[in-house]
Amino acid sequence: MTTLRHMFARWVLACLLVPATASAAGQAPIDAAGFRDDIAFIRHTIMRVHPDPGFSVDPAALDRALDALAADVPPTMTRDDAWRRLATLNPLLADAHLFVGHADWRADTMAHLAAGGTLFPYEVDIGVDGTLSIRAALGGGATPLAGTRILAIDGVPATAAVADLSALVHGDTPLFRAALLARRWWLYHWKTCGSPARYRLRLQDGARQWTMDVAAATAVPALLRDDGDFARRFRIDIRPGARAVLTVGSLDGAFRERFLSFTRAAFARMREEGVSALTIDVSENGGGDDALWLDGLMPYLAMRPYRTGSTYVKTVLEPDAARGETAGQVVHGEIGTWRQPDMDNPLRFRGKVSVAIGPSTYSSAVLFANVMRDFGFGTLAGIGGAARRTQSGGIRRFVLPHSGLVLWVPRFVLAPPAGAARDALLVPAAPAIQQP
Repeated sequence: MTTLRHMFARWVLACLLVPATASAAGQAPIDAAGFRDDIAFIRHTIMRVHPDPGFSVDPAALDRALDALAADVPPTMTRDDAWRRLATLNPLLADAHLFVGHADWRADTMAHLAAGGTLFPYEVDIGVDGTLSIRAALGGGATPLAGTRILAIDGVPATAAVADLSALVHGDTPLFRAALLARRWWLYHWKTCGSPARYRLRLQDGARQWTMDVAAATAVPALLRDDGDFARRFRIDIRPGARAVLTVGSLDGAFRERFLSFTRAAFARMREEGVSALTIDVSENGGGDDALWLDGLMPYLAMRPYRTGSTYVKTVLEPDAARGETAGQVVHGEIGTWRQPDMDNPLRFRGKVSVAIGPSTYSSAVLFANVMRDFGFGTLAGIGGAARRTQSGGIRRFVLPHSGLVLWVPRFVLAPPAGAARDALLVPAAPAIQQP
């Protein structure tokens, strides 16, 4: 395994890592013994909670990675230092429900900005080849540099910066991790390279290349701006040709009542306007509460009985006498609950349905896409190959005792309704009709 010292040497020399960022300032340093205790906690917790760690990671490879981290420890470090080390486990774990992260990176970011801190000044896109380009100004505002490729940041080749930061990102696949890193570039760059007042960028637009100094930004990033904004996450667009696009950008349980009202109004409007082809866009939907799509979408879409998955494996964390389950037990089973269609619903959509997926489609949004595909309620379109059809879930949050970082661990793994190889990815596909 490449040591952390070698992995970050070029980045540290070029960026001059700030030893304590705003989120780490004022915190007691973590000593080597405490860091090793956190590593032992990670190892023990994954084995105790995860019903099948081999679902996404070779357990022997994970043991080797943990051993290597424990063998290469400085005398003291900040929380961000600890995160930069422990987060190198995330790509190896290869599951966006199994990773080491900050306890509340959203609040950290807002506190950093409120204290006068700054962030990388652009929202970015990351190509499949590791190239970096400007999407918008930080926060989503317009910039004349939109679409411009970034060749270097403060002397560090952009492809090298992307590779180094990608080594800290969680998620099922490189495609998923690239999409996540692009949306949170400002966070990973800040946590890795500090918070300078200005950035020196080498840029390219066509054949033209140039260097410019750009002030750091104090704007709220688009991801945080959109988090609680219902109108940005959910909308219905009626288009020419009796077509409609229903954007469902989140399944956050906090939106439940508004979402149920929104979907009822949307399907009523589609009925009134004679819509015959509907695209449900979950390409930016990272998941949330299954109840939103079960109660807010399926009553208008289901044409036959359906279930949310087929087989499962779970870890029992609390004993259940009624089920005969004991704490720590690993249970294999089959989903026995079949949900009935609402055949009397006057707003049930009878036209053609497609579901648009993307590299950010995950968790409960994948379960929705699985049901739509496997029961023939719709076809999948868009960009696939980023997330597994078989999903882990029931994630639990564990605070590491010394660093205060957080380990997220799933307690079940759920196969799609039609079944699939465990490493099968969600891709655009025709329906595979299943019946009870």
